[in-house]
Amino acid sequence: MLPSLALIILVGLALAALCQTIRLPRIIGMLFTGILLGPYVLNLLDDSILGISADLRQIALLIILLKAGLSLNLADLKKVGRPAVLMSCLPASCEILAFLLFAPALLGINRLEAAVMGSVLAAVSPAVVVPRMVQLMESGYGTNKSIPQLIMAGASCDDIFVIVLFSTFVGMAQGGSAHWQDFAAIPVSIGLGVLLGAAAGLLLSAFFETAYAHRRYVRNSMKVLIVLGVAFLLMAVETWLEGTVPVSGLLAVVSMACALKLKSIAFVSKRLSEKFGKLWLAAEVMLFVLVGAAVDIRYTLGAGLAAVAMILLALVFRGLGVCLCLLGTPLTRKERLFCVIAYLPKATVQAAIGSVPLALGLPCGQLVLSVAVLAILITAPLGALGMDLTYRKLLSKA
Repeated sequence: MLPSLALIILVGLALAALCQTIRLPRIIGMLFTGILLGPYVLNLLDDSILGISADLRQIALLIILLKAGLSLNLADLKKVGRPAVLMSCLPASCEILAFLLFAPALLGINRLEAAVMGSVLAAVSPAVVVPRMVQLMESGYGTNKSIPQLIMAGASCDDIFVIVLFSTFVGMAQGGSAHWQDFAAIPVSIGLGVLLGAAAGLLLSAFFETAYAHRRYVRNSMKVLIVLGVAFLLMAVETWLEGTVPVSGLLAVVSMACALKLKSIAFVSKRLSEKFGKLWLAAEVMLFVLVGAAVDIRYTLGAGLAAVAMILLALVFRGLGVCLCLLGTPLTRKERLFCVIAYLPKATVQAAIGSVPLALGLPCGQLVLSVAVLAILITAPLGALGMDLTYRKLLSKA
């Protein structure tokens, strides 16, 4: 395992630095590292690493979500209001609609298989989007109209909405049926996740303040470990209650970090945010290299130009959905264009669930995985590069 970890870190950082030198996003180098070292090309990664790849990717995602929650200004988020709610579901719905309308003709699948494929492809990647929104908030770009907060809030809920739809459509494709309870579970999952995370954040804040008041100093590094441990528990609660009560672990983690920022002493939340920012430097490499390692490049050969056309067509529908969400807001055309670009990248969710239909034996499984792989390779660099190159031109600095 140790040689594999060494390869992931050293080669991943080297190719990320190379991409940065030629003005490409670092994520491209990391994804390419995973594809190159993974089991489908050079096969240099140990099976023990690949066996826990999903868990390592989840830990990395939790770190950036904690960093995001500790950087989020709740007062600014309140100003966003309705558009943030719409951004969590409308763009994904428009993208799934595109697959329902055009995938049967372009890819030769039925409507239900198109719905399964659309629900795999419709999720935006918080692992690509959130770090950039945090960077924008720290540098002041777009914050006068709460644009980073809007995008980050929408992206955090978007995945939950899509994954619930994916589970529903897969159940239907396996011969089951969809019930109204499946769709009612979406707002319940969001609401309970927010409440659970807020309660955990308030308890942690009270603990840290009590220790401070009694002059029992808790080191910042120890606070990071405590917060991270509670985040792991929140994710575990989602698994424990699965099939009983729907709870979103990811939203609970973000909500806990927001509550910590709101109730903690200012310098405490600031230092925690800085510490998690440093942790993200290592977690980022692990996340994207392992996402790349999960990509079976062979499946892309059978997808062809029709799959590329379908992905691009779906992105157009997604962009229209973002524009609909922003109707009635004070955002300029340039700022709306940036929001469209920020909602393009896909990576984490597609790598996590893209192979599920194939594993379940669905006839469309191999094609779904092929299109998911292509979507990662096309949209992750496109969205990341688009945001990195345009935010100074499209957003105003506060």
